[in-house]
Amino acid sequence: MAKTTYGKNQMSYEIIDFHTHPFDDDATNFCSHKEYCNMSAENTVSYLKGLGISKICGSVVCRNIDHEVSYANEWEMIADSNRRALILKEQYGDFYIPGFHVHPSYVRESCEEIEKMSKLGVRLIGELVPYIHGWQDYTCKGFDEILEVATVHNMIVSFHSIENDKMDEMVRKHPDTILVAAHPGEYPTYIRHLERMKMSDNYYLDLSGTGLFRHGMLRRGIDELGPERFLFGSDYPVCNPAMFLGGVVLDTLLTEEEKVAILGGNARKLLGLDSSADAIGK
Repeated sequence: MAKTTYGKNQMSYEIIDFHTHPFDDDATNFCSHKEYCNMSAENTVSYLKGLGISKICGSVVCRNIDHEVSYANEWEMIADSNRRALILKEQYGDFYIPGFHVHPSYVRESCEEIEKMSKLGVRLIGELVPYIHGWQDYTCKGFDEILEVATVHNMIVSFHSIENDKMDEMVRKHPDTILVAAHPGEYPTYIRHLERMKMSDNYYLDLSGTGLFRHGMLRRGIDELGPERFLFGSDYPVCNPAMFLGGVVLDTLLTEEEKVAILGGNARKLLGLDSSADAIGK
């Protein structure tokens, strides 16, 4: 496994970015300032590896509406995103662990997609971003059915954080489903994440989006729950990975062992990776 050294003590870290949205063209690149970033699908790998990131996880969200892309329905959009994720897997190789989307209004299609992806060795659903794909409720009957099938196939379900009460209910209804919440959020949202982590040992939190911008928040989470269920994530290309790396690597409140776990060790265990067979499908 690739490792990168940081800091005055030259500590080595394996860095797995659990939350990204890779893109294959300008229409699927959601960076708000991309014209200033010299950003392309071709140089993404070299850029992220230059930061010390050895592997990324995540899904294509959809094609940007600014490019006047027309879909017949939401499932057509989902299917296009999933197809693009598999194409990017071919392009990026072992650097990329693809995620795929499902939709509660299309239960049969979603369950068939889970079965197909499972056969391909893909275990990651999401990050699910409901408001982009035309749905809102993590507790609706259709999503319940999809999560049941996802659990049978040992899928990891990464989801955008919305509506704390609904997320609470989802966790209570599906205690055996591996759930990874995206974005710690501000104080009240973060505290609710910690409460859900106490409700279920299968609830993880990735540090992307709002990140660790409140001093001491990760230390608090570790003190209350241990370091095992916090995952490094950046939300690239929407957000700057360097900021999120600094929030962990340079935090003097964390031990080196905790940094190693959060930056890559926890993701490696969750994803079932090992040094002899890192690639999806091997």
